[in-house]
Amino acid sequence: MLSPIQVLCSDITTLSLEPEPFASYTEADIISTVEFNHTGELLATGDKGGRVVIFQREPESKSEPFSQGEYNVYSTFQSHEPEFDYLKSLEIEEKINKIRWLPQQNAAQFLLSTNDKTIKLWKVSERDKRPEGYNLKDEEGRIKDITTVTSLQVPVLKPMDLMVEVSPRRVFANAHTYHVNSISVNSDYETYMSADDLRINLWHLDITDRSFNIVDIKPANMEDLTEVITAAEFHPHHCNLFVYSSSKGTLRLCDMREAALCDKHSKLFEEPEDPSARSFFSEIISSVSDVKFSHSGRYLLTRDYLTAKVWDLNMESKPLETYQVHDYLRSKLCSLYENDCIFDKFECAWNGSDSVIMTGAYNNFFRMFDRNTKRDVTLEASRESSKPRAVLKPRRVCAAGGKRRKDDISVDSLDFTKKILHTAWHPTENIIAIAATNNLYIFQDKLNSEMH
Repeated sequence: MLSPIQVLCSDITTLSLEPEPFASYTEADIISTVEFNHTGELLATGDKGGRVVIFQREPESKSEPFSQGEYNVYSTFQSHEPEFDYLKSLEIEEKINKIRWLPQQNAAQFLLSTNDKTIKLWKVSERDKRPEGYNLKDEEGRIKDITTVTSLQVPVLKPMDLMVEVSPRRVFANAHTYHVNSISVNSDYETYMSADDLRINLWHLDITDRSFNIVDIKPANMEDLTEVITAAEFHPHHCNLFVYSSSKGTLRLCDMREAALCDKHSKLFEEPEDPSARSFFSEIISSVSDVKFSHSGRYLLTRDYLTAKVWDLNMESKPLETYQVHDYLRSKLCSLYENDCIFDKFECAWNGSDSVIMTGAYNNFFRMFDRNTKRDVTLEASRESSKPRAVLKPRRVCAAGGKRRKDDISVDSLDFTKKILHTAWHPTENIIAIAATNNLYIFQDKLNSEMH
């Protein structure tokens, strides 16, 4: 079973392991993305206020050698500021849409962050020594009078308190007409792609003044527009392959070796629609909100409004597995359309061995599905149920008119303002990060095993 190790608040000024209940928050404090680095030692969150907060995992305690290290604040910085496009008279929000870590090559860490228009590359480094003993400067850094310098000395490095420095290394701007929804680092670690509603661009990490357009689905006449790009990701091992999803529920696998412009896909993954189940909401709920390659690169995980699906790259005709995330909402689609919840974009995640998938739901619930045993569980990320070191209890939602057991929650009493849109899974361990409004919950498997 999973047990929470921490409850963290996105607002660093009030950060604590157990925030005050009912603490107030602003729109800027709402977490908009969560991402572990490649080792899982660092965890980054972005929020609607344009801030990035990095948490670092503490080493295991010597007194408790089997206890997992907790994640504490490592650094926080302002990644994006609100801007105004005077040409189009549009405000550009500072909200962080996505964060992607680059694999560590040296002592420093690098990450990409993006808002709707501009992608930035950040360097995160540590400094625990400072130089002293300059010949031409005094201790306060002022330039000495050269005539007073009578001897030469060799500067030395003296220990100092650890300081984490975050500096912008590159700014990739002016390449997207529409809102950026995805960024993905290539397995060659030299290039990355960024996707907006109609185009996907390929960038080199060292070149900021130009990018290559590799997908363009914009029609000559915008009245002919029938679908938009919703997410895109590179294959984890083959640098020439990438996939992008659409609002029509399709996935397109593209091979950059075939042509410079990948408008013609290599494979199209699409599930045939059941005519008897078609309704006014069919197209909306079939829109893919997230797509993720498995760590092995063999499978694709997608999330639409009601389901999570696993696709085999070798089988395009239908998904290998389909998991109902919250099928009890089918009777509520009309009211969910009226309050715009039907347009919520839920993310999904694989565990390190690709055997379990995770995705969010409403009422601060999140769902986990074991692909081997076909068992699933609904858990809740809330302050009331997530006391540190306590074991999470499975929750169950009772459909309208269904038989209700003790502790079941009626679908009519779900809080649709509390939603788990953003989740992340540690790359090798059973540790998950769940963003619930302005709180970050970190859970771990108490038994250090797979789901039970």
